[in-house]
Amino acid sequence: MKAELVVDVLVVGSGNAALVAALSALRQGCSVLVIEKGPESLAGGNTRYTAGAMRFAYDSVADLLPLMADPSDPRVETADFGSYPQAQFADDLLRFNDGAALTAEQEVLVAESLPTIQWLADAGLKFEPIWDRQSFEHNGRRVFWGGLTLAASGEGDGLFQDERELVLRHGGNIRYETEMVDLITDERDGQLAVSGVVTDTGERIHARSVVLACGGFEADETQRVTHLGPHWARAKVRGTPLNVGTGLRVARQAGAADYGHYQNCHATPMDLHMANYGNLDLPPLERKHYRKICYFLGVMLNADGNRFVDEGSDFRNYTYAQFGRAILEQPGGFAWQIFDAKATDLLYAEYSFHDASFIESDDLDDLVGRLDGVDAEQARHTLRAFNAAVDETVPFDPSVLDGKSTIGLDPPRSNWARTIDTPPFRAYPVTGGITFTYGGLRVDDTGRVLQADGAPIPGLFACGELVGGVFVNGYPGGSGLTSGAVFGRRAGDGAAAHVAAQPG
Repeated sequence: MKAELVVDVLVVGSGNAALVAALSALRQGCSVLVIEKGPESLAGGNTRYTAGAMRFAYDSVADLLPLMADPSDPRVETADFGSYPQAQFADDLLRFNDGAALTAEQEVLVAESLPTIQWLADAGLKFEPIWDRQSFEHNGRRVFWGGLTLAASGEGDGLFQDERELVLRHGGNIRYETEMVDLITDERDGQLAVSGVVTDTGERIHARSVVLACGGFEADETQRVTHLGPHWARAKVRGTPLNVGTGLRVARQAGAADYGHYQNCHATPMDLHMANYGNLDLPPLERKHYRKICYFLGVMLNADGNRFVDEGSDFRNYTYAQFGRAILEQPGGFAWQIFDAKATDLLYAEYSFHDASFIESDDLDDLVGRLDGVDAEQARHTLRAFNAAVDETVPFDPSVLDGKSTIGLDPPRSNWARTIDTPPFRAYPVTGGITFTYGGLRVDDTGRVLQADGAPIPGLFACGELVGGVFVNGYPGGSGLTSGAVFGRRAGDGAAAHVAAQPG
């Protein structure tokens, strides 16, 4: 057995939430060790597979400029960033709460979103406007939509690299290929307390505080089926293969209570033929190319040849996390996204990536006949009905909810409805890709993990995907990384305070 190591704060995991927790504890003078289950090539959890976007409340562009890596970019002066007040952020979360009020965790997310991003910027992390994905040109200006304006430079991989560099610069240590298999516990004043972890090699790493930040259970098929349902056996895992619920397991063994919505998750339309798990071998900016989230510019058809969602019910960043589930629930767990030439210039780059799966034809009937697994006759009927129902009196404007809808169609099309009639036509096969799960643990205001009776487990903290109650049945895009940062900072602060309160 290896010699025992003692640190102030031990962080399990190396994604956004973990690194923010580590940075917070380091800035308060603690010694910090981050342990990562995978090799360095797989470090970063799900963070490296994201676009790095951060949703937070702000009143005007004046709040954004200090956060930007290059506020002097000439595009900034002519852009319309609008505002995104806390009340709007709250309303956006409420729309996914199935009629329930904001949870305590959601209230924290809203209130602490801007202060946390400002804290990160003060620590040295900078952001850039999401020009390509969150704005459209309108009357000579770039208009941002949906309350999401900034992302980390270099997207998710850049966020991970920058946060890791900050941790190392502040004196933190990171060890790879160090897998936690259990917690070290002892009795303190008649109560179970956590004082470190046991690794897969038998090493015992003692710590005055332990922060669990090692993700949910999305990469474990058995747990997906147990909590989410049988359709989820065939879901693609669009992130790391390492999130298999280990943090949940060891926390439960220490007396932690499950909390949140285990039956729900974030799931995105993905290329049907992508390999399972994300591909970190691709350059950072290409890892997202399997996503297929421009459905609002066309229509989606299932195996029966029918539409099954309102593709234009809202801006994409309010619907994409739900439509992955909708696709998985269709016969065979797949669908086809259909576009004509009018959409070509608006499709995101992943639709033209070199290995994107699609078929193309100058004849719509021919295209439909080549949709593998689809009832072609019904699909032709569905497309004819859609084209006939488009309201041509309303102009198309992708920068707003334009109200360009269909008339008398079920399911309806609420915005951006345009006839599919201009060749060449393209069809992309898609399925659902799971990103992260919503069920987790209950934590208090300092990030301490709670038992079923509400009592904290001394020495044990959690953040990131392990915090339950943040999301109910969906979320507005960009909230996940912000949640990781908000609760990561809280856990780091709490862990440092726990260290300071201990004798010696």
